[in-house]
Amino acid sequence: MKIGPLDTTIAAPPPASDRKSPAAASKTAAPGTTVELSPLATMKLDAQGEGSFDAAKVAAMSAAIREGRFVVNAEAIADKLLANAQELLDRNRR
Repeated sequence: MKIGPLDTTIAAPPPASDRKSPAAASKTAAPGTTVELSPLATMKLDAQGEGSFDAAKVAAMSAAIREGRFVVNAEAIADKLLANAQELLDRNRR
């Protein structure tokens, strides 16, 4: 579950080695064609860009959970959930 601002931007184009051949390119959509991704496809694209993480932070949080020192800030979580819900509602109204 994503908590934070929703980002529906598309990542940079693939490297030249991943691009289709000219023959395959002729089957692609014409420039200026609008393509709408499903929410699942958007989530998958977003997840591909998030390949790195802070291993030290994960280890510290794991240790805090094991030792019973981890404190959940319910107010911060609720605020972010409400902000996400509001952002989704606003996007659907457009």
